[in-house]
Amino acid sequence: MGSSSYRPYLLLLVSILCISGRCGASASAVPAKIGKGYRLISIEETPYGGLLGHLQVKQKNNVYGADIPHLQIYVKHETNDRLRVHITDAEKQRWEVPYDLLPRERPPPAKQAIGRSRKNLLTASEYEGSELIFSYTTDPFGFAVRRKSTGETLFNTTADHSDKYGNMLFKDQYLEISTKLPEDASLYGLGENTQPHGIKLYPGDPYTLYTTDISAINLNADLYGSHPVYMDLRNKGGKAYAHSVLLLNSNGMDVFYKGSSLTYKVIGGVFDFYFFGGPTPLAVVDQYTSLVGRPAPMPYWSLGFHQCRWGYHNLSVVEDVVENYKKAKIPLDVIWTDDDHMDGHKDFTLNPVNFPRPKLLEFLNKIHDLGMKYIVINDPGIGVNESYGVYQRGMANDVFIKHDGEPFLAQVWPGAVYFPDFLNPKTVAWWGDEIRRFHELVPIDGLWIDMNEPSNFCNGKCTIPKDKVCPSGTGPGWICCLDCKNITSTRWDDPPYKINASGIGAPIGYKTIVTSAVHYNGVLEYDAHSLYGFSEAIATHKALQGLEGKRPFILSRSTFVGSGKYAAHWTGDNKGTWDDIKYSISTMLNFGIFGVPMVGSDICGFYPAPTEELCNRWIELGAFYPFSRDHANFYSPRQELYQWDSVAKSAQNALGMRYKLLPYLYTLNYEAHISGAPIARPLFFSFPTFTKCYGVSTQFLLGSSVLVSPVLDKGKTKVNALFPPGTWYSLFDLKDTIVSDDGDYRSLDAPLHVINVHVYQNTILPMQQGGLISKEARMTPFTLIVTFPAGVTEGHADGKLYLDDDELPEMSLGNGYSTYVDFHATVENKTVKVWSEVMEGKYALQKRWIVEDVKILGLNGIGESFHLEVGGNSVSDVSNVELIASEQRIYTDKLEDGGDTRKSMMIEVQGLDLPIGKNFAMSWKMGVHG
Repeated sequence: MGSSSYRPYLLLLVSILCISGRCGASASAVPAKIGKGYRLISIEETPYGGLLGHLQVKQKNNVYGADIPHLQIYVKHETNDRLRVHITDAEKQRWEVPYDLLPRERPPPAKQAIGRSRKNLLTASEYEGSELIFSYTTDPFGFAVRRKSTGETLFNTTADHSDKYGNMLFKDQYLEISTKLPEDASLYGLGENTQPHGIKLYPGDPYTLYTTDISAINLNADLYGSHPVYMDLRNKGGKAYAHSVLLLNSNGMDVFYKGSSLTYKVIGGVFDFYFFGGPTPLAVVDQYTSLVGRPAPMPYWSLGFHQCRWGYHNLSVVEDVVENYKKAKIPLDVIWTDDDHMDGHKDFTLNPVNFPRPKLLEFLNKIHDLGMKYIVINDPGIGVNESYGVYQRGMANDVFIKHDGEPFLAQVWPGAVYFPDFLNPKTVAWWGDEIRRFHELVPIDGLWIDMNEPSNFCNGKCTIPKDKVCPSGTGPGWICCLDCKNITSTRWDDPPYKINASGIGAPIGYKTIVTSAVHYNGVLEYDAHSLYGFSEAIATHKALQGLEGKRPFILSRSTFVGSGKYAAHWTGDNKGTWDDIKYSISTMLNFGIFGVPMVGSDICGFYPAPTEELCNRWIELGAFYPFSRDHANFYSPRQELYQWDSVAKSAQNALGMRYKLLPYLYTLNYEAHISGAPIARPLFFSFPTFTKCYGVSTQFLLGSSVLVSPVLDKGKTKVNALFPPGTWYSLFDLKDTIVSDDGDYRSLDAPLHVINVHVYQNTILPMQQGGLISKEARMTPFTLIVTFPAGVTEGHADGKLYLDDDELPEMSLGNGYSTYVDFHATVENKTVKVWSEVMEGKYALQKRWIVEDVKILGLNGIGESFHLEVGGNSVSDVSNVELIASEQRIYTDKLEDGGDTRKSMMIEVQGLDLPIGKNFAMSWKMGVHG
C-alpha cells in the first residue's frame, strides 16, 4: 500500500510557503562562501589509538545561526582499510546516530579533549595507515585522505580562492563541508532516489536525503530511505580503484555534486565520516557492511515469486489467486495481503467477516503443507480507539512519541493514530508482544512494514474533530480529516536552512511527525526522523526471531544505513510505465551498494494499469530481481501474471529459469550475508577496468557472472546489450555463444516472451530442475554448467554452492545443518577435469541431493576415456554415464570479415548420481574435434 501517489495539496502548500518567504534554502543574499572556516589549535596522538585535535572558529557569522566556536576532531584507522574522521562540538554533546542502534567504536568524550587541547601541534601533518593516509592543513583547517599505494587523493576538504565552495562550517543546525573530485571519477549511491540519468551520479542533479513518503515516480527527490554513502570508481592507466565515503548522520541533508566537487549541507548532528579503501567494488561493500552490519540471511522461499495486491477484499479472492497461479503453471511461493485482512485497517487484527479466522487457518494449513507462505502488511500508526487492545496496552506502557507531553496525534489508514517510539526499550518489548499475540491468532511467515518514514496524512498539531466522523468511510482514505494547525514557532519545525524536501523545498514536517516531537530520553524527531523505519525493522526482527527461533523475513519501505542487517526492501510506489521499468534497475543496484541486497520493484507497476506488453517485459526483468513480487494498487485493474495469456507465457519462461537458478541465488544470499556482496550488481563489479560499463543502467549481473539484458522499450523485439570481454553463453540455449574479444554491444533477438540471460566464462553454475514452489524445486537433482572460453585448450572454472536448513536464524557452517561446496574445473594437456571440495557434507547427504548432469561449454574436442572418483574412491562401473557432444554456435565481432574460425563444443555428462555431500572428481581426454 502507499499513500504517496496522491498528494494533490503538496504543490499548493509549498507555493503558499514560498510566497510567505519560507521556501527554499534561504534568501538569495546568502553568499556561496560563508565564513572563513576553522583553524587547528592542537592535535595529539591518543593512548588508545588515533589523533585527537581541537579546532577554533576563525571569524564568527550568523548565517544559518551562530558558529560553534570550539570543535573536537578525532581521527582513527579503525581497520587496515577503514579510516574514521569524527568532528563534533568540543564542549557539548551533540546528537549522533545512537550507538545501540548501529554499534561502533565511540570517540573520546568531548570534554576530555578540552582540558588537554592546548598542546603543541604534531610536527607531522600526516597520519598513515595500511591503505589510507590522513593529512591536514592548519589554517584554515582542512583534511585530505589519500590512497597509500597510488598517492591519489580520494577526499580533500581544503578550499582555495578558485573553488566555488568555502571552508567547513559547523553550526547547531547547519553543517557544511566540501571535497574536490576529479572530473572523470564515477560516483554511485546517495539515496534513496529515482535517478533518471541511470546509476551514476549526475552533476547538477539534486540529492536530498530525508525519509519521505512521496511516490518513487518523483525524480531526483528524497524518497523512503536515507543512505548518505557513495562509491567512487576511478580508472588510472587501465587500473581501476574503488573507494567509498559514508557520512554517518541521520539529519536531513542536501548533497550537491558538481562533477569537480561534492558538498554536504546538513541540518544537524555531527560530521562522522568513514572512508573505505577498497580497492575493488566488492571489497568496498565488504568493508562497508563490516561496519554497518552484514545483510540479513533470507529464507530460501523468499527467493521464490511473491504475489500481492491492495484490494484482495476477502479470503475467497486470495484463495482464487493461489489456485489460478497453479492452473496457469506459474511459480508462486508467497501470497500477501495488504490491509484488507484487518478489522478497520487496525494493526494486529483480523476482519471477522472477510477473513474469518477458522477459514483463514484452514487456508494457511493447506498452503503451508505445500511449502507456500503468507505475509501481511503492518503500518506503524496505532489506531486511537479505547476498545482496541493494541492501543490500550500501548497507552499502559507509555510507548508513543510525544508532543507537548501528550502522544502525538496523526492520521493514517485507521484514522487517528499514535506512532510507537522504537527508540524506547519499553516500546520494543510491547511491539514484540503484539507480534507474538498476532502470530498466535494467525501464523504469518513474515511482516511487511510500510508507511514507516513515517507517513502522516495530516500536517502539524491535530485533534480529533467532535462534529464529524473521521475518517468518514467514503472517498479517498488519505485525505486528512483531523482538525490541525501548522507548527512553525520552533527552530526544529522551521530550521534556518531548508533542505530540498520532497524535491520542492517542502517543510520537513510535511505529512510526517512534526519535527519538534520528542522520543525517548528527550531525543527530537528533528534528529531521529530518518531512523524511524530502521528502528522499527530492528524491533520487528527481534520479535519475529523470538517467536519460534526461525529466520525472520521483513520487508521495509523506509531504510537507513544498516537496514540490510534486518530487512529486505522494495522500491515503493512506482508506475506501470516504460520509464519506471528502467528506473527500477538503477534503484535496485544502488541498494546493493547500500548493503541491502534483497531488493526489487513492484512488477508491472503499483499503479495505474500497465499495458499487456509492458507487463510481459516487466516479469521478464522482475523474475531476476533479488526480491521478485507483483504488487498493485487498490484502484488499478487486476494484474496477476495469469490475467493475460501472453504474460503467463513470459512468466513461465522467466520464472521457470529463476526457479532453476534458486541454488545459485541462495548461494549469493549466503555470500551477501558473510561479505556484503550484492546479489544484483552493476557490470563494473566484475569488470572494473572496462570503462564502457561504468554507466550501464539497463543491464545487470546476478553474482559475478550471470548477465541479464532485458527489453525496456515499447515495441522492441531486439535489445542492444553490452558484453564485456570474454565468452558468454545463453542460459536459455547453451549452444548460443557470444565471443566479445574487446567488449562491445550486440543486437540480440528478443521477441515478446524472451529475455536474454548469459553466463560468463570460467564459471561453474549450480542449477536444479525448477518447479512451481521452491520447496519442491529444491529437492530436484542438480546440473552443473561449466563454462570455459570458446575453443579453449587451457583454462579453469570455479563455482560454489551453499545449502542449509533455511529456518535456522543464522546462516553459517559448523552447526550440522549446512553444507558448502567449492566446484573446480580445468582444461590442460588435452584433459578435462571437474571436481568438488566439500565442507560439512553431512547435511547435504541427509537431504540426498545429487548431481545428475554436468555440461561443459567451450571445449575444442569431444570426450573419451572417462574416469570418476567419489569420496576419494574410484568408481569402476561407469556404464550408465554417457558423454554427449554437440557443436556450439559462435557469434563473434570478427565473423563478417572471416577473421575468426574457432570451433567450440559442449560436452554433456549424463547419467551421474553424485552425492553433493561427498567430494567427487571426474576427468576425460579430449579427442579430436569432429
